Amino acid sequence: MRYREPAICLRCTDFSETSQVVHFFTRGEGIVHLLAKGSKRPKSKAGGAIDILSEGDLVFSSSGRNKLDPLIEFSETVSHLPLRNNTQKLNTALYMVELVSLMLAERDPFPKVFDLLHRILERLKQPEAPVEAVLAYFQWRLLRNVGLLGELKACVSCQTLLAGNDKASRRDLHFSSSKGGLLCGACEVATTEKYRVDDATMAGLAAIAAAQAGAKVTLPAQQSKSVNCLLAYHISQQIGKKPKMAKYVIGV
Repeated sequence: MRYREPAICLRCTDFSETSQVVHFFTRGEGIVHLLAKGSKRPKSKAGGAIDILSEGDLVFSSSGRNKLDPLIEFSETVSHLPLRNNTQKLNTALYMVELVSLMLAERDPFPKVFDLLHRILERLKQPEAPVEAVLAYFQWRLLRNVGLLGELKACVSCQTLLAGNDKASRRDLHFSSSKGGLLCGACEVATTEKYRVDDATMAGLAAIAAAQAGAKVTLPAQQSKSVNCLLAYHISQQIGKKPKMAKYVIGV
């Protein structure tokens, strides 16, 4: 069966002197692993070697039997050259596609995640883009779309409201990935796996939630950094390892 899909390249490796194995994230078919025969030739149907972050129209066929399906044609329609000219933005983009690759299963469509990644890469290219805030929003939305965000308003153990409450009620506040959300000071004592959450993190999470609801908000640098550290921790716990790009982007 032949498919035509908008796609973003998540990863690519050399297969031979002229061919590549390319891992694409498609909007309608999810992640697919394709053999791009002859793609490294200048006159190939891909116009040359396919690179990570390449985005465009993909044509491939699948029999459902092979691990590697053949790439028929790829036409790059979106240029991400501005990202490649800025180390911070490039590393952030590489971290984002790594998260998608690690968190989504093969041939499991997540069109909302595809649209999110496309929009975020476009936002990152803008000269004035606040990189850390953009990343915080991406991680929050990615976790929400795959159903792993967790409870961020109340204690998952005793249901005490924490978001928007006074600072006294947020004393010794932690987040537990295994428990599925926030733990108040009284409930966190019995939990080994946990991450300390401060007021800047809570404020940042509230701002992102407000932005998702349509409000115009700003996310200061300290809040962005705090949120990114928490969500990166949560993602690492969920997938069982730290993403390789995390140390370059978030410093963890």
